[in-house]
Amino acid sequence: MSRAIEDLLHEHEAILFTLKILSNINRKLETASPVDSTDLSDFVGFLKEFADKCHHGNEEGLLFPALAASGVQEAVRPLGMLLKEHEEGRRWMAEMSAAIEPVLSAFAFIRAAHGYTELLRAHIDKENDVLFPMAERVLSPERLASLYEAFEEHESKVIGQGRHEELHALLKSLKSKYSAA
Repeated sequence: MSRAIEDLLHEHEAILFTLKILSNINRKLETASPVDSTDLSDFVGFLKEFADKCHHGNEEGLLFPALAASGVQEAVRPLGMLLKEHEEGRRWMAEMSAAIEPVLSAFAFIRAAHGYTELLRAHIDKENDVLFPMAERVLSPERLASLYEAFEEHESKVIGQGRHEELHALLKSLKSKYSAA
């Protein structure tokens, strides 16, 4: 397997781990247990920065165009569907943000977080099971290697040097607070 696809799969694992924490946060909110609204803001910020800007940015700006340019017709239909799901995910994140400020609406946050979680789990399955194997089949090893380099460059431009590690530290902190929910 190419480093580019391995990188995307690794990011999916991190996102799925994040969704488990989000489910724990939802359980706390559902039982009226205290949840720090700053943690919720940080959590949604993590999703916006890591899942959307970095991961979806790599897919939308680099992988999807490479697949579309490959001339393989089977790539076109799933790409449009996946792009729509990225947009739907952004709407769910905006709803989560709106549910936090100015005063937390637990019901609205739970609803948006649940919608986001369902969407992303199904979305990740599609990419892991269909899109990524297709990319491995239709893109040359050289093209996949150049995509990996472009992913690294994109991350550096979008979030800056060292931010990836800071985001993972934030996730670790949130896990310690909400893993036993």
